[in-house]
Amino acid sequence: MKQNKIFSLAGLAMKAGKVASGEFATEKAVKSGLARLVLVAEDASDNTKKMFANMCDYYKVPLYFYGDKETLGAAIGRQYRASLALTDEGFAKAVTKEIEKMKIEN
Repeated sequence: MKQNKIFSLAGLAMKAGKVASGEFATEKAVKSGLARLVLVAEDASDNTKKMFANMCDYYKVPLYFYGDKETLGAAIGRQYRASLALTDEGFAKAVTKEIEKMKIEN
């Protein structure tokens, strides 16, 4: 159930124009300081995961490995997406809160 809320929030953020999706756009959002939270699919390549882990650590952007490429893409009305960045502080806080709540419950 919680998983649906996280993807719903990502979908709302997309409709509000507060999402950068795909590797290139996500990387650009992080490096330009726009990204408030980065989600990377758990089934993304090891290279992609490592790149975003290092990048988000360097630029001090919260990062979560969550969902799979198909579900991440579907949440924002696109096909497969290995990564996306939320550029709005409110959406980023709401998604972080839901993911942390889910971690505690499991």
